[in-house]
Amino acid sequence: MSNAFSALASRAVHALWRRAERYGAVTAEHPGAYAFRAIGRGTRLAFPQGTLFGTPWIELGDHCVIGRDVTLTAGMMPDLDLGAETVLRLGSGVVLGRGSHVIADTAITVGDDVFCGPYVYITSTNHSYDDPHTPVGRQWPRTAPVEIGPGSWLGAGAVILPGARLGRNVVVAAGSVVRGEVPDHAVVAGAPARVVRRWDPGEGWRPPLRTPPPVPVPDGVTPRELLALGECAVDPAAPE
Repeated sequence: MSNAFSALASRAVHALWRRAERYGAVTAEHPGAYAFRAIGRGTRLAFPQGTLFGTPWIELGDHCVIGRDVTLTAGMMPDLDLGAETVLRLGSGVVLGRGSHVIADTAITVGDDVFCGPYVYITSTNHSYDDPHTPVGRQWPRTAPVEIGPGSWLGAGAVILPGARLGRNVVVAAGSVVRGEVPDHAVVAGAPARVVRRWDPGEGWRPPLRTPPPVPVPDGVTPRELLALGECAVDPAAPE
C-alpha cells in the first residue's frame, strides 16, 4: 500500500508541475502579472521565472526562448520611473539558457539570434571600490551601456561586464569574462577574455580551424532517414 501511494503521489506531483510549467509560462497572450513594454510573437518565458522587475522598460523580440529561472531586470530596484526610453532590449530569436541573468541598470541591447548557454551573466553595472573606508557594497556603482551583436554565441557561465561591445557573430567561450570591444567574427576566451581566433576575409580563420565544418542535413531528409543513416554508421556488421 505504501509503495502504491508513493507512486500515485509522485504521478500527481509531476502532473501538477507539468500544468504549472504550461500555465505559468509568460507570453504575449498570457503575460501574467508582468507589464513588459513589448513581448514579440512566439516569445516564451519558461516557468518558473527568475527575478523580473522594471518590465515596462524591457522589450523582447519575436520567437525568443527564455529558459527557466532567468532574471531580467531594468533599473537598480523595482518601482522606479526609468523615463521614456527602453532600458533592456532583446532582439528576435534570442535564447537565454537556464539560470541566466541580464541586469540592466543602464541600456543593454542584445541583437537578433544571440544564443546564450546556461548561467550567462550580462550586466551594465559593476561595484566600485574607490573609497577604502566604505564597504564596497555601499559605494555608488559604475554603469556603462552593453551591446551584443547579432548572431553571437555566449557559452555557459560567460560574464559580460559594463561597457562591453561585442560585434557580429562573436563566440564567447564558456566561463569567460568580457569587457571592452570585441570585433566582428572573433572568438574570445579567458578571464579577462582575449581574442584567440578571428575571421579574415582574405585568409579565412586565423589561426585555422582544427576540425572541418559540420555538413548540414540536406533539404528534404526525414527524421526516419536520419535515424536509419545513423544505425548504418554504427552497425559493426554492415558491409563497408
